[in-house]
Amino acid sequence: MAAFTGVKVFSATKAREREELGENVTRWLRSMPGLQVTDKIVTQSSDREFHCLTITLFYSVAARGASQPSG
Repeated sequence: MAAFTGVKVFSATKAREREELGENVTRWLRSMPGLQVTDKIVTQSSDREFHCLTITLFYSVAARGASQPSG
């Protein structure tokens, strides 16, 4: 894994939320142009009732003065 300065976790359990998860990740990345994703992990878990999809992004700030990530 490359060096990173932050982590952002996206997670969804409902079917509609899972379908929109990729768009949410893309929207967040576009709103943070100074970030460089250094690694990612996609995790799927489930039990009898719930299916959870999680996308974890590890990133570093690529340029000075870049927007600091929030929420």
